[in-house]
Amino acid sequence: MLLKLLLVAASVMLSSLAARRFGHAVGGTLGGLPMIAGPIAGFVLLAAPVQEVRGIALATLVCLPATVAHLLTFAWTSVRGPWWLALLLANAAFFAAGLALPLLQLPAWSSPLLALLALVLGQALMPRLHVRAAPVAISPLELVCRVLAAMLVAWLIVRSAGLAPAAWIGLLLAVPITGSVLPAFTLPRHGAAATAALIRGFLRGLFGFLAFFSTLGVMLERTGALTAYVSAWGAALLVAIGLYLWQERSARRA
Repeated sequence: MLLKLLLVAASVMLSSLAARRFGHAVGGTLGGLPMIAGPIAGFVLLAAPVQEVRGIALATLVCLPATVAHLLTFAWTSVRGPWWLALLLANAAFFAAGLALPLLQLPAWSSPLLALLALVLGQALMPRLHVRAAPVAISPLELVCRVLAAMLVAWLIVRSAGLAPAAWIGLLLAVPITGSVLPAFTLPRHGAAATAALIRGFLRGLFGFLAFFSTLGVMLERTGALTAYVSAWGAALLVAIGLYLWQERSARRA
């Protein structure tokens, strides 16, 4: 539990510092990468059999469409609603999608494809609000509040997971903590356009998340654990950076 709290704190801190230096979109991209799940997967890889880790990698991808539903709901609600309503509806969308997906009983191989489709649709359906890419003013006090809020949410989720029915545990542990805390702080301070830019960046980072766990699952069948883990991180970073550069170039042309 302490490890997850520290990883959550580090993820929120790094994403906020990136936003402060490079803008909301870059901060969101960093937040969407597997900054929490990736290191946890590495520790599990040291202690568990390879086949078990492959199963975990595939199971993790099942929750990505629910995360996309969360982010889209937050982005559209933030256009006219307050942060607390956006957060409430976003989490309702996450749990609704997360509980519905297992009922479909789809084969394991379809999880990466469904996750990719959800991310592509998520990018296409995001609200089109323009905000200039520029450093973001985040005070030290706000930075501390972001980290503490994220750690509190993570602690509540982990504690609740220990008391929840088995069907809920996996979904509780997959709640997008960074994707909840960062937009909730961004909306009242910087407005809907900045929140949309942050969430669009988060979706871009989730392509890296998808690349990480897809690569990890495939490489563990063909090579050693260390090579698979390093390859997964390389794929995640290449995909996220490549998408960022391509979208920035497209935006400048437009």
